[in-house]
Amino acid sequence: MKLIFVAFMLLFSGEAAFAYEQPKYEIVKIYKGFELRRYAPYIVAETVVSGKFDDAGNKAFRILFKYISGDNLKKTEIPMTAPVNQSPAIESAEKIEMTAPVEQTPDGENSDSYVFSFIMPSKYTLDTLPIPADPRIKLRQVKSRLLAARTYSGTWSEKRYRENETALLEAVKAAGFTAVGEPIFARYNSPFSLWFLRKNEVLLEVEEERDIQQ
Repeated sequence: MKLIFVAFMLLFSGEAAFAYEQPKYEIVKIYKGFELRRYAPYIVAETVVSGKFDDAGNKAFRILFKYISGDNLKKTEIPMTAPVNQSPAIESAEKIEMTAPVEQTPDGENSDSYVFSFIMPSKYTLDTLPIPADPRIKLRQVKSRLLAARTYSGTWSEKRYRENETALLEAVKAAGFTAVGEPIFARYNSPFSLWFLRKNEVLLEVEEERDIQQ
């Protein structure tokens, strides 16, 4: 298990993270303090873990990375190259390409629990994704939505995240938008990357009712 986690961290480190497929979106408008984006629908594999903000990710990464590394019911390997070829289901466990970012949101029922999700490659549908062998993992379709995004660099500490979360919430309110749901912490690099090279974002869904052309 430790080897799997280390392999993930090495693979998903530094600038290499930006080479992976990311969710598709269009920039609607740039406001003071955030960028407004319209995201296309995508699918996530997600799990809920409990723990402190700064520690919960370790357990979640192991669970989700094991799934994309082949702990699923299709037993077919999909190489992490382009094009991707799918082998017969009986041969080996299916590997799914890594995408960025990894998202973290609070679990609405427990402030000490977090929902972690890996965004699945766009070539998959809910029908073609392999079923997780681990019942703690759920596959879910995320609808198209409007997100306010604040990008920042540096550490993953809760203090730094909260500073940017507060700044985003204030900027969104000042721009006249109404927030929907909880903010999302999106991390694009691994802990092995230098802290000043990391790309982090706070994402917040907003309602469509405001005239964004103003």
